[in-house]
Amino acid sequence: MRNYIIQRLLLVIPTLLLVSLIVFFAIRMIPGDVIDVMLSEQASINWEADEDTRKMLEARLGLDVPAHIQYVRWLGNIVLRGDLGKSLWRETLIRDDILRKVPVSIELGIFGIVIGLLISFPIGIYSAIRQDTAGDYIGRTFAIGAVAIPNFWLGVMAVVFPSIWWGWSPPISYIPFTEDPIGNLTQFTPPGIILGMAMSGINMRMMRTMMLEVLRQDYIRTAWSKGLPERVVILRHAIKNALLPTLTLLGLTLPVLVGGTVVIEQIFNLPGMGRFLVASAGVRDYSVISAIVLLVSVFVVLINLAVDLCYGLVDPRIRYN
Repeated sequence: MRNYIIQRLLLVIPTLLLVSLIVFFAIRMIPGDVIDVMLSEQASINWEADEDTRKMLEARLGLDVPAHIQYVRWLGNIVLRGDLGKSLWRETLIRDDILRKVPVSIELGIFGIVIGLLISFPIGIYSAIRQDTAGDYIGRTFAIGAVAIPNFWLGVMAVVFPSIWWGWSPPISYIPFTEDPIGNLTQFTPPGIILGMAMSGINMRMMRTMMLEVLRQDYIRTAWSKGLPERVVILRHAIKNALLPTLTLLGLTLPVLVGGTVVIEQIFNLPGMGRFLVASAGVRDYSVISAIVLLVSVFVVLINLAVDLCYGLVDPRIRYN
């Protein structure tokens, strides 16, 4: 296993290098740049003054050199000093901005993932072991609805109807957990439930499908024929083997812990990473966009490695060479 982990970690280097190249140069192909946004806000009408201002801003922000030199400087600062740079728009340290935004996305992501698993696993397992019963049909209907209904619509409904019926609306400003734990948990509960429902539909369908496949295997029929109780057959023999594809699917949803969700954060006014990324893209803040995407890429790669290693814990037949 040690050799396998080392090989996977070595593959991280070219993967992240390729991601950094694509992101760094792709965002610069978007029409307009941060200088255009800055000049447009000044509402300047003197073209010559604009040109002088543009040159001054380009020199101050380090945009007066070719893109490949900017990339080498940016990557060198990250590799050699661990410095993500400064925001081109606010000139604040990106590291500090991310440290303020990440806890919000992590808390929202944990809420969503935990609620999604609490919904999807029990219903998916029950729907499989009670196939073609009323409970199965209800569970499948719920899963299809959770997949089909957009989470932004649910978010808007969760804001509009409670305000009409009960006079309640989500807090306008973010409430830190350290200042008001109850208020913080109350603020994150509605978006967490909506995010969890969106995740639960796919996980539930996957869990049901894999459970049905496992329940048809010979060793499960042998366990039934030996007279083992249903609880033992399901919990000890069936669930572990049905978890492998579900773990893969769960690994694909975990990046929400860092990247956040743009729509949910926007609706409930949560200052997370997703909202931060969209705001930075709107003003062409290249440094922030590159740093966020690179951070999410690192997290995705490490999560994929962790999921692969979990396969061996769930299924002892898997060996890493």
